[in-house]
Formats: sequence, structure tokens, C-alpha cells
Amino acid sequence: MYPEKGHKEVTKAHKQRVVSVSISGVFLSILIGLFIVNKLPFIIFAFYIVISIVTFGLYAGDKSAARQGKWRTSESTLHLFSLVGGWPGAFIAQSQLRHKSKKLSFRVVFWFTVVINCGILGWLLTPESAQQIENLISALKSIKFS
Repeated sequence: MYPEKGHKEVTKAHKQRVVSVSISGVFLSILIGLFIVNKLPFIIFAFYIVISIVTFGLYAGDKSAARQGKWRTSESTLHLFSLVGGWPGAFIAQSQLRHKSKKLSFRVVFWFTVVINCGILGWLLTPESAQQIENLISALKSIKFS
């Protein structure tokens, strides 16, 4: 079926872009909300933003290198950056740049890193983790370097 006159056909790639930006946007909005209600330290919020931008840049660089036949960023590096919090940028890059979006084995590991990262973030938001982090900071402060 053809689109109505004056309307563009909505492609699968366009739908994927909308979904990736939406999911990443919702996640980042949740982080903003958690920061506003003092449940998330600014440093963690800022880290997610910065690491997402860096991760998007890694994907863009890898896509460019692939086109030019140059040295590529390893998949394990891309996954590591997703794991530590860059997955929103990675998800947007996969759809916007259409890079690493078709390889099933890569996508499975990517979603595994997303789940692990969100689990760690959830744990960081618990009172138990706050106490453990405080204990760790206190222990580090008591170490005397001579």
C-alpha cells in the first residue's frame, strides 16, 4: 500500500530511531527525576550523560573506520562502555547511525549490558549501598600515604 499523497512512508529504520531515542530519553528523564528528588548524586547523573556522549562517539568513529577500511573499535570496548553507563548513547547510535544494529550476537550482549547496568544503578539507589559506599569512603580517607 502506498502512503497518502503528501505523506512519507514510515520505514522500519525510522521506527527504530524513534524507539531508541524514546527509551534513552525516558531513562535519562528518570535519572533527572532521581537527581531532583535527591535520590541520585549529581556525579552519577553527569557520568551517565558524559559516558553516553563518549559511547555515541565511539560508535560514530567505528562506523567511519568500517567505511574507510581502517582500524576498528573492538566490540568488547563498545560493550564495556555500554555496561558502565553509556548504553543510552550506544542505543541511539545503533539506530541513528545504523551501526551494529543487525548483528544478533552483538545485540544480545548489548541488551545484557543494559540489564546489568540498570541492576547496578538500582542497587546504588538502595540504603544498603549508600552505607557500603560511605564505609568505603571512610576507609579510603583513613589510609595514610607516606
